[in-house]
Amino acid sequence: MKILIVDDHPLIREALRHVLPGLAADVHIYDAPGCDAGLALAEQHPDLDLVLLDLTLPGCRGMSALQSFRSAQPALPIVVLSGFDDSDTVVAALDEGAMGFIPKSSTNEVLLGALRLVLSGGVYVPRQAIAGEFGLGAPRQEEVPRRPQTASDIGLTERQAEVLTLMVQGKPNKEICRELNLAEGTVKVHITAILKALGAANRTQAVLAASRIGLQLGAPGSST
Repeated sequence: MKILIVDDHPLIREALRHVLPGLAADVHIYDAPGCDAGLALAEQHPDLDLVLLDLTLPGCRGMSALQSFRSAQPALPIVVLSGFDDSDTVVAALDEGAMGFIPKSSTNEVLLGALRLVLSGGVYVPRQAIAGEFGLGAPRQEEVPRRPQTASDIGLTERQAEVLTLMVQGKPNKEICRELNLAEGTVKVHITAILKALGAANRTQAVLAASRIGLQLGAPGSST
């Protein structure tokens, strides 16, 4: 397993180097202090499994670092590790295709649980950041991510699960059509079914809902 850390604070990078081996015995860790150096490492190591990305990097504003990584490495799962956990920031990161959002205030146990969820195909968002979105009460304590549910558990077909996977990755409808070789009308029908199954009104709510229930998603396959 290969993980890239992109953070401008040496103490954060060093701390993560001690925590991440808890994921597996064969974890190889690379780190970079900025976006450009991180992108260069990602290009040098095309077999990376995951990127842990800080949003507040030198020379980057807002979601620019995440946008740069998503553009350069569209298939690489990216988890935001941030000192901010307000709903606006979390939703913006999900809109840009982040597969998870972990506040830097999280415990090591929560961090590892969140990364396991993402590596298994799920999406992790801190409960406190989505409580308002779904009318949930504030959590009494930080929660460790639950075991992921599968798409079939909530009534999605294999093809709908593939569409949702690409939605989570921030892909627009036209790109989903190309990747799955589907007509745009068909994709829209699948998205309508996905929103209904997740009780969501739009794409971002669907991603948040997938996170809330610990939905496990895999790579798009060849179902019909």
